[in-house]
Amino acid sequence: MAAKVSPGTNLSQGRSSLRMIWLIARREIRDILRDWRIVTPIVVLTLIFPWLMNWTAQVAIDFVQRRDATIIGERLIPFLLMIVGFFPISFSLVIALETFVGEKERRSIEPLLSMPITDLELYLGKMISSTALPLLGSILGISVYLGGLYVSVDYAPPPDLVVQIFALNIITGLLMVAGAVVVSSQTTSVRASNLLASFIIVPMALLIQGESIVMFWGNYEALWIVAVGLLVVTLILVRMGVKTFNREEILGREVDELNVRRTGQLLRHFFVQPPGRAIRVTKAPDVSVAPLRLLHWLGRVYRYDLPYLLRDNWLPIVVVVLSLLMAVVLGGALVDQYPLPPGVLSLESIADQELDLQAFSDVSFLPSLTTTGIFGHNVRVLLLAAMLAVISLGVLAILLLMVPIAVVAFFAGQVAWQGYSALAFLMAFVLPHGVFEIPAAILATAFALRIGASVTAPREGLTVGEGMMSTMADFLKVFVFVVLPLLLVAAFVEANLTTKIVMWVYGG
Repeated sequence: MAAKVSPGTNLSQGRSSLRMIWLIARREIRDILRDWRIVTPIVVLTLIFPWLMNWTAQVAIDFVQRRDATIIGERLIPFLLMIVGFFPISFSLVIALETFVGEKERRSIEPLLSMPITDLELYLGKMISSTALPLLGSILGISVYLGGLYVSVDYAPPPDLVVQIFALNIITGLLMVAGAVVVSSQTTSVRASNLLASFIIVPMALLIQGESIVMFWGNYEALWIVAVGLLVVTLILVRMGVKTFNREEILGREVDELNVRRTGQLLRHFFVQPPGRAIRVTKAPDVSVAPLRLLHWLGRVYRYDLPYLLRDNWLPIVVVVLSLLMAVVLGGALVDQYPLPPGVLSLESIADQELDLQAFSDVSFLPSLTTTGIFGHNVRVLLLAAMLAVISLGVLAILLLMVPIAVVAFFAGQVAWQGYSALAFLMAFVLPHGVFEIPAAILATAFALRIGASVTAPREGLTVGEGMMSTMADFLKVFVFVVLPLLLVAAFVEANLTTKIVMWVYGG
């Protein structure tokens, strides 16, 4: 019989795990407090920078009040509040980048990695130590800034806005630390980790700009959506860090090397072999291009590889389909908010005006209404979505597909609102080529999403790079042998048949 584990045992194990996490965090915090190069900037930004921002806010309010533009000053204060909290948080990135690779250069990581603790305990201890002091400085800086505002200009922001600012700064700090710890555990030198930190700094800078736009617009409720999105990304990065953390690789990795030849060999290997094999390779197999072997390989691709890939990747396909349904709902919901003026969609005049194909071709962002023009445009968009999926964990790939679907749903709703048949509109304008184009776009986006997810959850037995090459090979296989033929048929139908169907339906 299996031995039963008492609740007291689980509780003691949990306490022991928390004790080990705190042990690692306390050790790191003590070392940080000994380094004046880190402590001094945090103290300055915590105690002096808020007073500078307070003086800036007072000057700005006096300036805009003299010109009867009080609303600008009111919107500026929350933005400065966010900046005051963000600057101390930014030092968490500096600390986190040295969590593993810095200790490796100082030759103090071997005793740490040899401790009898789990990878999760070590990882969480490092994260807590990297976040604690900058986060405390951020909270203190915001408090000093708020106190100064109340004393100098008698201003107290709404409590919900203060909670939002605190939540955004805390989640942003955790996000930066989670990404920096991943970078630190996957590089071999502090210099390399600092260079890779640009992949964290640039998105954070864009995020601050986006949040500032929301604040100046005054739509503070949208900040909760931003906070939830950042929290999801933070959890993904933490999971990625735990999944990819490996003590042996940290000790054994000596130099960061960009081996383009090996990368190409890996991509070719995974593209040629049947999918689902998690075998590390040192050299790509020799695949002959003899006609008989090539025909045999193509037969295997359509007989085994593609059905296997479609079955194995049912979850990302379902996620993309659900996202498109959300886009349809969103496009339909915008119909009542932004109705088009009557007569804008005059479908009866199509027969009189005919379809001015040249007018469409003159619009820079639209392809020419020819088979090659439409086909090339669709291929470029889906390949761009795949590249963006790598740097956005697949999110941008889905958004690029949701936008046109939402636009189609919006116009279908406008057509129905103006008294036409939305079903006839969709069957004339979308259905003829959409039966080929939409499944192709769904498959391409689903496998692009899988590329982005491979960074956080590599296949068992493969490194992060090998896992990404494997998913890229799967994407290319589906794209070449399924998506491209469907897009070619869809482009031909759209250029030669859809326009005639539109004329037949609305010209009669």
